[in-house]
Amino acid sequence: MDEVILEKVFYPSEDVVAREIEGEVIIVPLVAGIGDMDDELFTLNETGREVWRLLDGKRTLTQVANELGVSFEAPAGKIEGDVLGLVTELARRKMVVAR
Repeated sequence: MDEVILEKVFYPSEDVVAREIEGEVIIVPLVAGIGDMDDELFTLNETGREVWRLLDGKRTLTQVANELGVSFEAPAGKIEGDVLGLVTELARRKMVVAR
């Protein structure tokens, strides 16, 4: 798994596809070994959807957190922690990769 730190840039793995359904993003693995055996689909809420949208392979996680801070009017430290937590989980499941 790639080390997840604020200075790194992440983007969605080519081994998953994401679809928005009723305001939630559903991430579906395209190959075996992605996600968890018990839960092949991974669902993101509104905040997770925004993080996913910003993981474009160009922005660092710090930049992602800063953009979310403007949108959600929340303290930078809280947002950075949330971004790190989500991206760590996505990286563990091989749904995102670092540039």
